Amino acid sequence: MRIPELIDRRSPFLSLEFFPPKEREAWPKFFEVVERLKALDPLFASVTYGAGGGTQDNSLEIVRRLKRDMGLEPLAHLTCVGASASRIEEFVSALRDADVQNVLALRGDPPKNNPDFDFSAGEFGHGSDLAAFIKRTFPGMSVGVTGYPEPHNESASIKEDLHWTKVKVESGGDFIVTQLFFDNRLYFDFVERLGGMGVHVPVVPGVLPILSIKSAKFILSLCGASIPGKFLAALESAYEDGGDEAVREVGLAYAVRQSQELIDKGAPGVHLYTLNKAEACLEIGSKLKM
Repeated sequence: MRIPELIDRRSPFLSLEFFPPKEREAWPKFFEVVERLKALDPLFASVTYGAGGGTQDNSLEIVRRLKRDMGLEPLAHLTCVGASASRIEEFVSALRDADVQNVLALRGDPPKNNPDFDFSAGEFGHGSDLAAFIKRTFPGMSVGVTGYPEPHNESASIKEDLHWTKVKVESGGDFIVTQLFFDNRLYFDFVERLGGMGVHVPVVPGVLPILSIKSAKFILSLCGASIPGKFLAALESAYEDGGDEAVREVGLAYAVRQSQELIDKGAPGVHLYTLNKAEACLEIGSKLKM
């Protein structure tokens, strides 16, 4: 079923994002994690996507299994990196044949080995281009787009991000999934500003539980999100007192409070970036009052 229709039927909700392993020998363990997290009854499960050849094929097979064998509603990621119209059409056709009705259209990040990658040289330079192509070619497909409560690290301002978010919705986006953030005021301000611009599609907030100092610094370096000073101080103090196990406790408690506040103040649901960690997500889900 299309995600906007699912949201209309059930809100608030939890949804999950998975990062499938590239090595097929790691798949059994990955699917064990997915099976455990089915206990959270996620509204949908997004699956990150490999640009180009082999990893893209892996993503397709994993999405099929989530739908066919595990009874989950997948949200398949698509990026502009290395994409061509023919390749995207082939991939989305395969999704449709597998009864997958939801895709997330992203620009994507430059390849690690090519930081000067030129998106404008390809057929799809922006997420809005990809969203428009999918909606035009597959009008029955529900298309999600991304939003940034904090400015994207390549944007000059939040105003510019809001402009491009509106463009993505006007190009075919049926709902928005946000980049991770740690200050809920950013999310509600983002939604309010979009509403003032005439954008009223569901905006699903993305929440990342911090489980270690190392992973926090790595993830934040990639997306440019900021951590409130008091939270960062609590994480650092926990690390000094008890290492990453203490950091995990502080991070999970914060994720529960953040998620509960989002739900209580009217967010349609919460999208958990799972990091493929079943225990952490199960703990968060068990403590939320939905």
